[in-house]
Amino acid sequence: MPYNIYETARLIQAVEGINPADSFLRDRYFPSNGTADIFNSEKVLCEYKDGDMRVAPIILQRQGGIAISRSAARMFEYEPPTVAPKRPLTLDEVKVRGFGEALYGDKSPAQRAQIMVMQDLIELDNSITRREEVMAASTLLNNGCTMKAIGDDASKFEEYEVRFYEGDVNPASYAVAKKWDDPDADILGDLNAMASMLTRRGLAASDFVCAPDVADSVLNNNGVQRMLDNRRIEIGTAAPKLEATGAAVVCQLNVRGRIISIISYDQVYTDSDGSTKQYIPAGCGSMTAPNAGHTVYGAVTQVEQSDGEMHTYAKSRVPKYIADANADTRELRLTARPLCLPYNRDPFISAKNLTSE
Repeated sequence: MPYNIYETARLIQAVEGINPADSFLRDRYFPSNGTADIFNSEKVLCEYKDGDMRVAPIILQRQGGIAISRSAARMFEYEPPTVAPKRPLTLDEVKVRGFGEALYGDKSPAQRAQIMVMQDLIELDNSITRREEVMAASTLLNNGCTMKAIGDDASKFEEYEVRFYEGDVNPASYAVAKKWDDPDADILGDLNAMASMLTRRGLAASDFVCAPDVADSVLNNNGVQRMLDNRRIEIGTAAPKLEATGAAVVCQLNVRGRIISIISYDQVYTDSDGSTKQYIPAGCGSMTAPNAGHTVYGAVTQVEQSDGEMHTYAKSRVPKYIADANADTRELRLTARPLCLPYNRDPFISAKNLTSE
């Protein structure tokens, strides 16, 4: 049997060999644990616990012990959204010189088609990664995410909402009394209040990831500057350090004994309507810690052209190659079903409207 590079199994190997695109929020706060986070089912399991700060009781020597109940856990089933960008390939595209090819290249249309398929896989994979980054940012700021699922008509959509709290108001949010772009705002007090909302429940607080305008307000704040000017005590540092593309630790502040990294994240993406948006919108930030959650993936079921049968794949990325002999066209699709989940209840405290409009 001849070797077919367009079989789904071969394409999956190709996708797994792609160098992943930068995804700071997803990788730092929602890293995937490999196969443990990939489900072989349409739905995924979301299980998280409440923080537990109970102290052990003191008992009489002959008492024999006091029972302590296990901390409350919540378990939900979610059906992850389907992300499936695709790209067609026509005869006209493979007949002419490709991008980066020599001016008078001698590649055949078939060779160009193979090269373009690999390039398309990389670009489709990057677009899915950007969608995962949008989901990670939304979960950090909203304790859940709302997505628009579109069909053939892009102007019509259905909203897909996931919440990790009950009721109409996000309990993991904080409102400041004075905007942070006011030089006299109590930024250190606000940071301490947000961190305490986590540490009082036994959760870690080490990062405040925010939009660039919020990070600038922190550095320009009178209270922060006076603290950083103190030479007698190691209260904090303002030595910007690049963590990843678009993410920089602009300073580390000692907030009542807690070292909080102020991380400015200025990466942007192009939305489906063509507008450019920041992953972390202006005036927004979130107090949390690395590995506060994880990214899980639901299984992908698709009909294969080779046998006309349905096949289910438990993978983070599932390619599909379709050829239409009548129209002389080919189409490449890459499908993922991701969802960003927390490990504990409310592990990120979000703050919005931190700066004046």
